[in-house]
Amino acid sequence: MVYMTSTVLICFHCIFPFSTPFPFSAGLAGLFTAFSSFIFTSTVLNFLGCEVSDLKDALFLFLLLIDLSKAGILAQLALCGANQSEVTQNIARGMEVLGPAISLDTLVETLVIGVGTLSGVQRLEVLSGFAVLSALVNYVVFMTFYPACLSLILDLTHNGGSQRVQKLGGESLMRRVLFEEDRKPNPVVQRVKLIMSSGLFVVHVMSRYAVSDRESDAADQIIASHNHEHLAALNKTDTNEISEFIMRWLSISLEQIVIYILILTLGVKFVLFDRHNLSDHLILTVANEQAAAAAAAKAAAVAAAAAAAASEATASDDVSAPVTFTLAESITLEEKATQSELTLIGKSVNFGRRARKRTIVEADGASTDTENDDQQEEEEEEEIEEEVEREPRPLEECVRVLQTEGNGKSLTDVELELVVRAGRGICPLYKIETVIADAERGVRLRRGIVVKDAGRPVDTLQHLPYLNFDYSKVMNACCENVLGYVQIPVGYAGPLLLDGQRFYVPMATTEGALVASTNRGCKAISTRGVTSFVEDIGMTRAPCVRFPNVLQAAQAKRWMESEEHFKRIKKAFDSTSRYARLQDLHIAIDGPVLYIRFRAFTGDAMGMNMLSKGTERALRDIQAVFPDMVIISLSGNFCSDKKPAAINWIKGRGKRVVCETTIPADKLESIFKTNARTLVQCNKLKNMTGSAVAGSIGGNNAHAANMVTAIYIATGQDPAQNVTSSNCSTNMETCGETGEDLYVTCTMPSLEVGTLGGGTGLPGQSACLDMLGVRGSHPTHPAENSKQLARIICATVMAGELSLLAALVTSDLVKSHMRHNRSSVAVNPNVVPPPANASATESITSSSH
Repeated sequence: MVYMTSTVLICFHCIFPFSTPFPFSAGLAGLFTAFSSFIFTSTVLNFLGCEVSDLKDALFLFLLLIDLSKAGILAQLALCGANQSEVTQNIARGMEVLGPAISLDTLVETLVIGVGTLSGVQRLEVLSGFAVLSALVNYVVFMTFYPACLSLILDLTHNGGSQRVQKLGGESLMRRVLFEEDRKPNPVVQRVKLIMSSGLFVVHVMSRYAVSDRESDAADQIIASHNHEHLAALNKTDTNEISEFIMRWLSISLEQIVIYILILTLGVKFVLFDRHNLSDHLILTVANEQAAAAAAAKAAAVAAAAAAAASEATASDDVSAPVTFTLAESITLEEKATQSELTLIGKSVNFGRRARKRTIVEADGASTDTENDDQQEEEEEEEIEEEVEREPRPLEECVRVLQTEGNGKSLTDVELELVVRAGRGICPLYKIETVIADAERGVRLRRGIVVKDAGRPVDTLQHLPYLNFDYSKVMNACCENVLGYVQIPVGYAGPLLLDGQRFYVPMATTEGALVASTNRGCKAISTRGVTSFVEDIGMTRAPCVRFPNVLQAAQAKRWMESEEHFKRIKKAFDSTSRYARLQDLHIAIDGPVLYIRFRAFTGDAMGMNMLSKGTERALRDIQAVFPDMVIISLSGNFCSDKKPAAINWIKGRGKRVVCETTIPADKLESIFKTNARTLVQCNKLKNMTGSAVAGSIGGNNAHAANMVTAIYIATGQDPAQNVTSSNCSTNMETCGETGEDLYVTCTMPSLEVGTLGGGTGLPGQSACLDMLGVRGSHPTHPAENSKQLARIICATVMAGELSLLAALVTSDLVKSHMRHNRSSVAVNPNVVPPPANASATESITSSSH
């Protein structure tokens, strides 16, 4: 009972090192020990039929029973669980390994001490009987009550607060102490056990010889009374002597049975258990399981990478094939499983951060970089190392190490968190990746700190991936305070026949039926193909400046609008970039305030940064002439960026695109199940009259923003610019000799797109641009790639417009959305959908057949 209570007390203080006063918990343990000991002693006295005074010398026998090593191992396994399910799993795993050994130890103790009950010495028999009962009760308590008690205590700590208090320093120290205790045997206990066992054997042997002497005396008396019969028997033959000798050795008494069982048990224990340390065996078991899981994951990743490399190598035979990036599968279970960071018996298995597996195959075959070959795998395996956990070093020492190394690689995550929380500007959380020169580790640390500060559960972000991503394309380019990346499905619509070329258009969306509907429209407009026209309007930026009075504002306006002074402004503007070229100034006056709208070509980039830098330089040049001019804002909303504005609808911004096509009557009937007159009427009343009634600016369309945004996300554009870029006017007319064909046009005056810079450099978005053949800057004609992307977007918008209007006039809209956007699987992942009925969705998905 003392052994059980001490172990529970250790576990209790590992979990609550500060929250519970030690005298209080020690008192509880003492009361439990006293009560349980009283119950046990009373039961034993009643069973043995003896007095309390008979057991006063039994205390030394507890030295044979008290052993906290195995209980400490089981408690430590339970403490490694991050939640109740892991605690239960760890306890079960520990009992699976420790159970047989403890059972055999108990059997050995019982047999050894039980020899004393056969000695014939009454005092020794009573003490030995008490010790045997103690060993058996101890065993039963360990196999039943103790695991349940551990699980209950940890369950209460989980439910009693938002999270179990884990003081890493105290826990690490406790684990290290238990680890060292487990590594070295206690010599005192071993010697006492040996002496006690030897003494009990000596007592048994002496008692057994005494019995043999009494048997010999009885035999002599029998021989003396029957002397003649005995001599006659001896003179007959030697066969009886041999038989008696053999039978005497083959006769087995109760004592001999006990001795033989004891010897056999000790031999089995030595062969099967004493050769291996139990804690090492337990670590080996867990490590083997983790190694098997890691090997399976690695094999799957290597197979996927090899398949991707083979497909890319095949595609590289085409000279015009663009560069393709293929990312290996990301590591699942967030590490998805908290168990992956399980620390056993004071050891932590720190798997080195493995190099991201990426395959880059260039079109000309001149450069092939594969980082998932055998040599790389061997290097990754060499990075795996084991180390004993240590307490975090003091803050000042951590700061000194970080400043000395420059990257903090020798600092643990806990120590780096201490430095971040200390402030001082040494390692701010927002640029932790730069300070430690490890983007992936920095993101992991930020995730942990943010979750703690937000008071959320530790597994809140387990389904937000962050591994296997090239953060060099993100830092200082696309995002700050990175926590991971969101996966959005990417589908395609096509083939789209545009200006004699076929395109398969990538669309990133979570709106069901959008890609299917656009795909149906592409089938219809590709029957005769789409013709397009694109004009590079240029990007705009309109600062707001103020003058002392209206007169000076008017003078400055005239000065800037003169051809001579415009050339001066243009020279200053163009000096800031190789591609930005100022085209004109459109100036609006409101009292003493001027809104100067700079419009410039920016090549294949979308160009907002170019415009901002050039505008700032030009304003300084203007301010040199008009020193009283005050720059209120670099952007005065006259641009106008990311807001509905008539000026963009009228004067355009970015690229102005117009597309047209004609669809024969038979195709309207077979694909859309409608006719030209019905579609024309719907377009007029919905897109024209309805938009006018609503007072819409640039909204003479059905849903242009859907296609624009889906393509923007897939190709790395700024999704917020869909506000301006979705300005679209959709027109429909009947045509043909019989007036049954349909003539369709789409005009988009302000498409803001680019094929380099910003999100276009990310691997996935670059791949989508490669799919369209427009990634990066055009080698000979600047802005040609961005123009081509604008043509593709406008033609895709036309396909989506046609399909939606057809669905509206045939009442297929609700049916298709219920089918594609509100399926039973999407609503309830546990429901298995029935086989698809092709006829039910023919109006939407007929283009895929």
